[in-house]
Amino acid sequence: MNKPMMDLKSAFGMHTLPFTREIGIEAMFPFSNHVDVADGIVRAVERRMSAALIAAPGTGKTTLVRGVMARLPEARYRVHTVKCTSLSKRDMCREVARTCGLGATGIYPELVRKLQARFEASLYEEGLRPVLVLDEAHDLRPDVLAMLRVLTNFQMDSRLVLSVVLIGQLELGTMLKRDDQEAIARRIVYYATLRPLSREESHKYVEHRISVAGARTCPFDPRALDAIYEVGRGNLRTTDNLALEALECAARTGLKVAGVEHVMEARKVLWP
Repeated sequence: MNKPMMDLKSAFGMHTLPFTREIGIEAMFPFSNHVDVADGIVRAVERRMSAALIAAPGTGKTTLVRGVMARLPEARYRVHTVKCTSLSKRDMCREVARTCGLGATGIYPELVRKLQARFEASLYEEGLRPVLVLDEAHDLRPDVLAMLRVLTNFQMDSRLVLSVVLIGQLELGTMLKRDDQEAIARRIVYYATLRPLSREESHKYVEHRISVAGARTCPFDPRALDAIYEVGRGNLRTTDNLALEALECAARTGLKVAGVEHVMEARKVLWP
């Protein structure tokens, strides 16, 4: 039988539930690695170039890109975001066309021309730089990834119009190293990755999320913070899940501070 969900907010004096993805851009923890990567992607887009963020699951890719998009003012940029799946070139163009507010009918070459015309109109007629963010780009088929070279080619590469930002897991990096992907790989001027949190960053991150949630004191003792790092190995998503479940375990026993035993109990619950 599942254990009942505790009211963690009242148990630990918080006004919102911590360690969820529902966190505002302004409340995100400023990891130095994430700040550097975000700066690099923004610089590439400002130059009308393309970038790729390639990192393991749970390292904060999507959260980081949210922050990047928030730094691209709507008065200057038009950002289109597509979550990638294993589609054909035509179907992928149709997905991008829908995101751009275009009709998604037509054969592949016609769709490419329509998209290029839309991006040019955005830049030269509306004064908005087009940016195409492809999330989960590791799910792209190799021929579809190669198609991006065609989509970004304007007047034989004499004009920079569209910036593409590829976001994906490590398989994306492997794919971009293939000989048949050299043309698109060379169009990417900034490659970035995200490393796991250090022990100190893990501690500070947990304390930050608790503070943002409204707690006046950290409800984890020092050994519990160490245990969260040791079990999570600096993976951001694992840290969130482990810390939240450890608070649940502590609250069920009526304690106001979670100890290492609660982290170990949380580990068993999450990964039996």
